[in-house]
Amino acid sequence: MATNPEEPPEERQRRELEEIRRKFQEVGARLGSAFEPASSDDDRQPRALPSPAAPVEQSARPRWQGIAAAVLIFLLGIGFGYVLTRSGAGDPPGTPSAKAAPATQPPATTLAPNPPPATSKVAPQACLEAVRRGDELFDLLTSKTNDQRLVADKLKAYSLASQACRKEASP
Repeated sequence: MATNPEEPPEERQRRELEEIRRKFQEVGARLGSAFEPASSDDDRQPRALPSPAAPVEQSARPRWQGIAAAVLIFLLGIGFGYVLTRSGAGDPPGTPSAKAAPATQPPATTLAPNPPPATSKVAPQACLEAVRRGDELFDLLTSKTNDQRLVADKLKAYSLASQACRKEASP
């Protein structure tokens, strides 16, 4: 593009801009738009992508054959389960089947006297309070509380409750 030195700069910019627009329109017309459908009145046809190789015809099983096979397998499973459970049906519950070897009874031994019945112990109230205070302290420490006075107060309350628990629980 030849430039005329006597031409004003605005005119030269306008001409360059028109040339750039024209080039963009030519490229756009050649490539087509990816966002808009091709116009039917346009005599230029967009290039078609090459068609992939013809798909190989696979004879897939009809759907009903697959369903029939699944039902057949299900029925065979039920049949085998019935046959296997019926093989030991004559035995009373809790006794081994006839095919199993009879179990031998262990010799009778003298039994030790019955141990005294277990007594349930109840935790003292001070121990329950210590656990509650410990939970509060743990919650403060895991929630990353930056208030050191609050943490110190909770730690002191837990220590006192723990000492009271030890005193009540000791014989």
